[in-house]
Amino acid sequence: MTSLSHITDWVFDLDNTLYPRECNLFAQIDIRITNYVMDITRLDFAAARALQKDYYRDFGTTLNGLMHKHEINPDHFLTDVHAIDYAPVDPHPALVEAIRALPGRKFILTNGDTGHARAVLARLGGSELFEHVHDIRAMTFVPKPHRAAYDGFLALHNIDPRRAIMFDDLEKNLVVPHDLGMATVQVVPGEGFAHDQVDAWELGRTTGPHVHHITGDLAGFLRNLP
Repeated sequence: MTSLSHITDWVFDLDNTLYPRECNLFAQIDIRITNYVMDITRLDFAAARALQKDYYRDFGTTLNGLMHKHEINPDHFLTDVHAIDYAPVDPHPALVEAIRALPGRKFILTNGDTGHARAVLARLGGSELFEHVHDIRAMTFVPKPHRAAYDGFLALHNIDPRRAIMFDDLEKNLVVPHDLGMATVQVVPGEGFAHDQVDAWELGRTTGPHVHHITGDLAGFLRNLP
């Protein structure tokens, strides 16, 4: 799928997509999630961290795993883990202008919450850029990559998936969009990026058919669209 001239609805993930993974903003959230798991389970750091990553991989989010296995209050969790410093996200006028110039509607589809998304957008300089932020609460806490997360979003906004595109840093979150007929773009960190808080599968790239484009420069990718 080389041409995107048919696209009328542009759908973006938030974390590690609209800001670069290299700024390590999500690393703050990641540690707060580990501490939360420790408080809930009384496990030590290493065991809690392993459980956190298992839930993240198997349930789509650690929150979803904790809700299923420990019946936690999701609002309390979201408030706690997003109590972070947003200063690492730099203003990005080039990205803001590239998104603003796209023809059609622009949305955020995130497993985070709206307050977190608004804080990130304010730092980027794009607070008024998107038609709607569809967050984990709007998904009724059923996150990407589960199909229900996408179906509810598309239905709410009357989006034809054959005329839509999804940008996400996790290739597994692009499987359902591809199956629905959306174009897909995986946004990846620079070559050689590594972090002791990031598992290898989180950085995985694929040549599978569900990923149509891969870019390490979202602003450049959007600016260079024909």
